[in-house]
Amino acid sequence: MLIDSHVNLHAPQVAEDRQSVIDRARAAGIGLMVNISDKVSTFDATYAVAEENPDIWATVGTHPHEAKENPGLKADVLIRLAERPRVVGIGECGLDFHYDLSPREVQAAVFRQHCIAARETGLPLVVHTREADDVMAQILEEEHAAGPFRLLMHCYTSGPELARRCAALGSWFSVSGIATFKAAQEVRDIIAGMPADRIIVETDCPYLAPVPMRGRRNEPAFLPHVLAKLAEIRGWTPEDAEQRTEDAFFALFDRIPRP
Repeated sequence: MLIDSHVNLHAPQVAEDRQSVIDRARAAGIGLMVNISDKVSTFDATYAVAEENPDIWATVGTHPHEAKENPGLKADVLIRLAERPRVVGIGECGLDFHYDLSPREVQAAVFRQHCIAARETGLPLVVHTREADDVMAQILEEEHAAGPFRLLMHCYTSGPELARRCAALGSWFSVSGIATFKAAQEVRDIIAGMPADRIIVETDCPYLAPVPMRGRRNEPAFLPHVLAKLAEIRGWTPEDAEQRTEDAFFALFDRIPRP
C-alpha cells in the first residue's frame, strides 16, 4: 500500500478540484492519506475532509507560522479535539526560525503544549522544524524527559546532529519530494542514515512537488516519485521500500486500523 503521511487537502490551492485530486490519488494507488492541521482555528475544515473520506485521516494542531494567532493555546484544547475518531496525530507543530512569522518565544511555548498533548493522548507528534536545530533538540529532549511520546520529524531537511538526537528519542522521519531535488544532496545523505524501520513518505501537497513534477502544484498522486527516490537512496527494491514505509507508518499511526 502507498501511504501519503502528510497532505494539505483543505488548502485553498485545492479548493476548486479537491475531489479530482483525491480521485487521482486513488487511481495512482494511494491507499491512505493523513490530512494535516495547520491551525486549530481551521481544524473543522481539516477534519471534514477526513470525515467525508474513509481513506483519509486527520491531525490537530497549529503550525509554527500560525502560533501567533493563539499564543495562549493550551494542551487541553488539543486533547479535547483529538477525541474525534478520525484524529490520529498532534500537529503540525514546531519551530520555524527561517521565516519567523510568529515570535520565537511564542512558537516555543505553543510547541511545548503540543508535546504535552502528544504525551497525554498517546498520539504521535508531527513536527516541523527549520533553522532551529539546537532549540528543537533541547525542547524535545526536555519534554521527553518529562514523559515519553512518539514523534515524527516531517519532511526532514535539518542537520545531521538534530537527526541523531531525534533518532535517540525514537523518532520517525518522513521523506518528501525535496529528496528528488538536484541541490538536496545533504538531505539525501541524511536519509541514507535514518533508522530503516522508522522512515515514511509524504508529498506535503500542494507544496514541494517532486522531480519530474517540480514547478507544478503537488498532489498525492505524485507520491510514487518520492518512494522511488527513497528506494534508490537506501538501495532498496521498490517493493521493499513500499513494505518498509507501510510497516513504519502503521507502527507510528496506530490509531488507524491496518487493512
